[in-house]
Amino acid sequence: MTDLPEVSGLTIGILGGTGDQGKGLARRFALAGHPVLIGSRNAGRAQEAADSIGNGARGAENATVATEADIVIVAVPWDGHKATLEALREPLAGKIVIDCVNPLGFDKQGAYALPVEEGSAAQQAAAVLPDSRVVAAFHHVSAVLLLDPAVDKVDLDVLVLGDDREATDTVQALAAAIPGVRGVYGGRLRNAHQVEALTANLISINRRYKAHAGVRLTDV
Repeated sequence: MTDLPEVSGLTIGILGGTGDQGKGLARRFALAGHPVLIGSRNAGRAQEAADSIGNGARGAENATVATEADIVIVAVPWDGHKATLEALREPLAGKIVIDCVNPLGFDKQGAYALPVEEGSAAQQAAAVLPDSRVVAAFHHVSAVLLLDPAVDKVDLDVLVLGDDREATDTVQALAAAIPGVRGVYGGRLRNAHQVEALTANLISINRRYKAHAGVRLTDV
């Protein structure tokens, strides 16, 4: 693994931080000592989520979080993804924006990947946010494990994809702030589709085996 940049002290904002995935990531980064801002369309709901994880986390409307955070994680529902980012284009300009959204559908056969016109949620984010440094990461993290106070370490490799080397290195370092987690460069942003889609397979695995499966890579 390459030498990664120092990321301690960076303020992390999470758009859609009231959902389980966003709240779980917020909890782990707050535990790791990062200032954390949880965003929502409703500031009251955001503060309730922040209070539930403690460790200095604060809640605010998404626009405030986008403005104040050093790095922003997008964890909003897929159906609100594009509109949320379009509204925040200006405050997100110049920042690393980490997209962890999985465009999935569900029917009686389970989860399946949805087609995305731009290729993937991350590529849609990059199209909507031309002045931001968009990175795809944190797609396969179990919210259940992140939120479980009995789980000290999360056994997981986080695939990090993007076209800006400095940005992907920063996100790899951020992933490593969560005990047990390793950030691994996974290619250019154009390859984000299959990483997002793999989440449907993991959901099927977890249902069959009553597990919280993640991904580990060999020989890296």
